Amino acid sequence: MLLKNGYLHTGNGDIIASAAIGIKNGTIVLLKNSLAYSHSVSDWDTIIDLKGKHVYPGFVAANSTLGLTEIDAVRATRDFHETGIYNPHVRSQIAYNVESEVIRTVRSNGVLLCQPTPRGGVISGTSSIMAMDGWNWEDATILANDGVHINWPNSTQRMADNRAIQEKSKDYGTQKQELYSFFEAASSYASTKKPEKDLRYEAMTDCFREKKRVYFHADDLQQLNDIIDFVQYFKLSAPVIVGGYDAALVARKLKDAKIAVMLYRPHSLPKREEEAVNQPYSTAFKLQEEGVLFCIQNEGDMEAMNARNLPFLAGTAHAYGLTEEQAIAAVSLNACKIIGIDKKYGSIETGKSATLFVSDGNALDMRTNNVTFALIDGKIVDLGNKQKDLYIKYKQKYQQGIK
Repeated sequence: MLLKNGYLHTGNGDIIASAAIGIKNGTIVLLKNSLAYSHSVSDWDTIIDLKGKHVYPGFVAANSTLGLTEIDAVRATRDFHETGIYNPHVRSQIAYNVESEVIRTVRSNGVLLCQPTPRGGVISGTSSIMAMDGWNWEDATILANDGVHINWPNSTQRMADNRAIQEKSKDYGTQKQELYSFFEAASSYASTKKPEKDLRYEAMTDCFREKKRVYFHADDLQQLNDIIDFVQYFKLSAPVIVGGYDAALVARKLKDAKIAVMLYRPHSLPKREEEAVNQPYSTAFKLQEEGVLFCIQNEGDMEAMNARNLPFLAGTAHAYGLTEEQAIAAVSLNACKIIGIDKKYGSIETGKSATLFVSDGNALDMRTNNVTFALIDGKIVDLGNKQKDLYIKYKQKYQQGIK
């Protein structure tokens, strides 16, 4: 397949105003300027003229419950929260539902990869990286068991009258020590012979062998500083902060400690009364300025359904400091670097997977984002969904009375 004359955003910061993208067996084998590339009809099975439309790498919904929930209000469709406190052995991969109607809606906006992530407890479980299409969860798996997710204890608590003012949590020290003790036990288990298997510690073993990431869900300054110390104490490889509301305050420490950040939803209100109203919009730019590796994610209310708005979260970050290509990287290549699949996904380059989409206009702007064509590993993706079907249905209904 050859896609030609598209306005290409590669995801790594480069732009080709009129690109020719050659795809063979699901892999990008050619990337040239269309004006400088001559070909015959017999060179390719399929040639598609994009006529100046925008081409992007598939966006990545990091830290999401996509595929793990269908209707949040219906408990039977919520497969992301297990009982128990320490559940590193709980895997989201096998619970991923490729037939989800929510997934069909989300991918129609260019979100083609996701990281289904467990929730709840102190250690929620282990996430995996999945394609937003496939026959079953095995077929959709891109990277199994990429990392364990830790909900770091809250360092503050609200006042008794629930005012915005917060005070230091009295249980923080004890809860933090319990987490240290669990990791100490898991580390000892990983370095010794096991007379009997412990599923929880087995799931933690690769965290100490540089094969599995550790994701720390935390926001406040005290939490972030303590996580940096925790990472250095246990010598964890590829640690990641998820949330990171105060990450800009310790950006240099995070960079020096080589800790990446999955940044909280930019479409948020400030947590504190004294903060600027646009602080959530501009945090991405501050991390970019300090050289911290970060991506934008959408954890929060109705996060699975609202993952369709991921391009527009990046668009807001672009409006508040990031360049357009930096904003695109924040939901594509940067996310893939953080979750460990950047050698194959995240940007449009020769040798990488043909996971990309085409939009009539700028995909980061809700006024012009209109995805007309998408590929996952070189396979054409159906961009239809229930909302589009209902739109067409009722559009025809009300046009029947118009002459």
